[in-house]
Amino acid sequence: MDGAMAIRAAIGTPPHVRRGLCLVLAAPSGGGKTTIAQRLLELEPGLRQSVSATTRPPRPGEVDGVHYFFRSQAEFDGLAASGGMLEHAAVFGRSYGIPRAPVEAALAGGTDLLFAIDWQGHRTLLAKLPGDVVGVFLLPPSAAELERRLRSRGDAWEDVRHRMSLAASEESHAGEFAHAVVNDDLAAATGAVRALLMRARQERTGRR
Repeated sequence: MDGAMAIRAAIGTPPHVRRGLCLVLAAPSGGGKTTIAQRLLELEPGLRQSVSATTRPPRPGEVDGVHYFFRSQAEFDGLAASGGMLEHAAVFGRSYGIPRAPVEAALAGGTDLLFAIDWQGHRTLLAKLPGDVVGVFLLPPSAAELERRLRSRGDAWEDVRHRMSLAASEESHAGEFAHAVVNDDLAAATGAVRALLMRARQERTGRR
């Protein structure tokens, strides 16, 4: 055992900390993305939800740096212009994005991050963080089942039709993801995504 290894052994410091990974979940509306993301965070203490930045004001109970990074429009625009955002977009007059620095720090420290985003966000992360992204697209078992789920939420028929139309477009991008999981049974689908996460962790642990 060399000197460095002996010191690590004495103080209990692991000789290698693997780089964290980005687990990206995407799905059409009604695909179960939010529910599966919540279950994974409960089951996997080593997995942390990525925190986005926004220009909207905090709602009661929301904490800066926990729920969102709340920033002024000028601060947000400056960060985006300097390359400090991995991806960003405007939604209903407010800006939302993923700050690069917290993600890079988490990955360097060996923390795995969960992103529940759309196929466009996944494509951007793949380009910005090559080698760090594990993409999983959640598919409904059928169009009929997806429609049933949307109807069960109490959405107006016009909204259901619109979401069904968007779903077909979104599912056409499933091939861009490394993995696809059919969410026919919530527990089984969650287990399948968890298994993919564990496999990716093992593969990364073996890298030097």
